[in-house]
Amino acid sequence: MKPDGWLAGVDGCKAGWIAVHRELDKPPSVSVFTSFQALLDALPDATIAVDMPIGLPDRSGKGGRGPEALVRPLLGARQSSVFAIPSRAALYADTGDFTTTEAWYAAHRRASAVAMETSDPPRGVSIQAFGIFSKIREIDSLLIARPELRCRVFESHPEVAFRRLNGGTAMSLPKKIKGSVNPAGMEERKTLLCRHGYDRRFLDQAPPRGAASDDFLDAAAMMLIAGRIAAGEARPYPDPPLTDRFGIPIAIWA
Repeated sequence: MKPDGWLAGVDGCKAGWIAVHRELDKPPSVSVFTSFQALLDALPDATIAVDMPIGLPDRSGKGGRGPEALVRPLLGARQSSVFAIPSRAALYADTGDFTTTEAWYAAHRRASAVAMETSDPPRGVSIQAFGIFSKIREIDSLLIARPELRCRVFESHPEVAFRRLNGGTAMSLPKKIKGSVNPAGMEERKTLLCRHGYDRRFLDQAPPRGAASDDFLDAAAMMLIAGRIAAGEARPYPDPPLTDRFGIPIAIWA
């Protein structure tokens, strides 16, 4: 079954959101949007796979919301890339704009304290997870206000996507080592993406201003998962998905 219409793979980036998108049977393009709403406005009919947690529990269990614990064992050495996502209350514990480093860390401590109170076993919030809280809230608020988006905006995860595209074998090399891009890991992923139809020249281009090269490759992988979802070939973890109290599905798709 071939997917219809527009497809978009999306990842968060410094400037907002990077999207690799295409219309059926046309070459892909890459764009950066300052907000998720702007992305939706530009791609109003696209099936979207995004590397961002969707659906928030009232209480978080061992390993996170549920999907995280299911996919980590599949990823071998790459499993640390799957962050444990805490409760909705922790995500919304502090929504201010932090103008100083001290304020940012204070907000992290407050969110972590709420997470400890709303998880079993008690668990705080990692710095890495806290860093994406504002983007999680951005999508969450849209899916609460516009339930019709839930049938075309789906959570995925790059390393789960690469594993699926690689025939069920996780990537052997990391994309980054100590915060810096690992050329060998990037090459491994580019080679895989080319096997699934990407032109190497497209993948070798510099990413748009405000996005990093690994964000670009992750978004490219997300677009392939969007195609799998649109074609009815993707699998959710868990299957069937969980739902939060707003009815928003909680699952990682690949």
